[in-house]
Amino acid sequence: MKKLLITCLFATGVLVSAAQEKSLSARMAETVMTIWKDSFALGGGPVKWSYDMGVILKGFENIWSHTGDVTYFNYIQKQMDVFIQNDGSIRGYKKEEYNIDHINNGKLALLLFRVTGKDKYLKASQLLRSQLQSHPRTNEGGFWHKKIYPYQMWLDGLYMGAPFYAEYAMLSGEDSAYNDIVNQFVWMEQHTRDSKTGLLYHGWDESRQMKWANPQTGTSSFFWSRAMGWYASAILDVLDYFPADHPRRGELIAILNRLMAAVVKQQDPATGVWKDILAYNGPDKEKNYFEASASCQFVYALAKGARNGYLPVTFIVQARKGWEGIKKTFVKEENGQTNLHGTVKVSGLGGNPYRDGSFAYYMSEPVIVNDPKGMGAFLLAASEMEVVPTMADAYGKQVLMDDYFNSEKKKNIFGKDVSWHYKWQERDHGGFYMFGQIFRKHGYRLATLSKAPTAELLKNASVYVMVDPDTQKETPHPNFMDEASADIIYKWVSNGGKLLMMLNDSTNADFEHFNILSKKFGIAFNENLRHDVFNDRFEMAELPVESDHPIFRTARKLFIKQLCTQTLQSPAVSVYGENGEVYMSVAQIGKGFVFAIGDPWLYNEYVDGRKLPARFDNYKAAEDLVGWFVKPIIPAAIK
Repeated sequence: MKKLLITCLFATGVLVSAAQEKSLSARMAETVMTIWKDSFALGGGPVKWSYDMGVILKGFENIWSHTGDVTYFNYIQKQMDVFIQNDGSIRGYKKEEYNIDHINNGKLALLLFRVTGKDKYLKASQLLRSQLQSHPRTNEGGFWHKKIYPYQMWLDGLYMGAPFYAEYAMLSGEDSAYNDIVNQFVWMEQHTRDSKTGLLYHGWDESRQMKWANPQTGTSSFFWSRAMGWYASAILDVLDYFPADHPRRGELIAILNRLMAAVVKQQDPATGVWKDILAYNGPDKEKNYFEASASCQFVYALAKGARNGYLPVTFIVQARKGWEGIKKTFVKEENGQTNLHGTVKVSGLGGNPYRDGSFAYYMSEPVIVNDPKGMGAFLLAASEMEVVPTMADAYGKQVLMDDYFNSEKKKNIFGKDVSWHYKWQERDHGGFYMFGQIFRKHGYRLATLSKAPTAELLKNASVYVMVDPDTQKETPHPNFMDEASADIIYKWVSNGGKLLMMLNDSTNADFEHFNILSKKFGIAFNENLRHDVFNDRFEMAELPVESDHPIFRTARKLFIKQLCTQTLQSPAVSVYGENGEVYMSVAQIGKGFVFAIGDPWLYNEYVDGRKLPARFDNYKAAEDLVGWFVKPIIPAAIK
């Protein structure tokens, strides 16, 4: 019954043929690249280090992760390179302004550093981190929104600063930062939450000196929807980098649940979208309008929260209703491009000219077409909603990455000891970040096992990924496979587990011990090497796939270099080979399944689109393989 419920919740009713059309996220991204072709500027003015750009580029990052289309990464890098100079300085950025908005684009600087390893992106990130180190704070420790707005915290500021702060802490090992981050959200909720509606007021003034501030509570007067959208999105994005075992992680999830429970009560039952000011029934209420950016942010938060298990899975119903409302209310095809209507240009508090936080003020701000904040929020919502149809495939199931038999360690740029080489969190060439995102598109949750496998540690895993077992050349004291571990893994597979074994060529992996495990499934990896490649002659490792292949349904041309062959016995069967040699095999063992290949070929370098020529289908192959793990079928042997 639970599986049926989840399937019904995620079902979209979209015809299969519609999936072949260009996605709405891709069409909106094309509009973005048309408007801001060379550099980012607002209203025809000069280029500016603006948080708006960061919202859009985070949307591009998500689309790249969900498609493997390098066009989106290249656009991110091109736009950021307008501002980030070779020495790491940032064009137009002034630290001394202490504007929390200026931190937002740091998320993309970190992305570029993690993907490319270029020093200038690290230096830019360090520059922004230094702002947070000296950024003025309230008496209890909350970041001021801006230096020119003393003792004020706005909901917006949590989105601008906290996700960057969390990702930087993850990379640098600044464990103390996590408590600071949680406190920002806790204090914001404590000071701005309305006990009657559960909604959050736009801003809070600790000094109670602002004319817009309630003299008793310090809060502004209204529930501005986009501010709550920023805040909810910030929690979800912070959780991407927050340690799974941190004792205060639950506080963030609890805040998110309280807020979104209040937000869904404000969803318009007819259109599915949200008004600019929520829970308003005062004078001139007819002037209140449906607003695009907030509606998109709420859909993003509902969908991502449900996908990751932070929110009840039933919230996907409200997300879908909101998404359908967004498409009907705000999206229009005009003059050959996809446009987003209905985004309020800006709403703030104080400043010059003074913004008094009244309902009349909020209604006075212009509502425009193709505002970057709205388009960025739309891309984020679209990137979540476009994977909803596959979320029921393995919703909530765990895919476990081995970090015991492949336990290579190194010190990162911050001097922190980290696991590396074929890991979920790695975004450079040798990582499995993109592969992990494909699993997540199908509803899987990613996890890592850094201990020897036991029945207890494997019991929650649906898929167990074992890659490139260590040699002494790679790890001084490797954890070799042994009979006890092999028996545990074999029994786990027999009971319904799905095992993915990805070895390597004979110079880079342990064969002697790992074959103790593989031979239990009828698979012996051979210490040899096929399809070596010289000087980027990619054709030397080009492997064609027949159109009727039982696993690779859409991928027609693979790139796999320096792989080893296999020798099979029953029950293993070959699913890819050439010249009488086996490159890939599968086996059914009891209720479970095994897929084996002699190379870790789906790492970022050959999946994320940055290196391989476009004729290769490695990203599609990764999608096909994950799809097979969702519903494995043992085919007849393929010669």
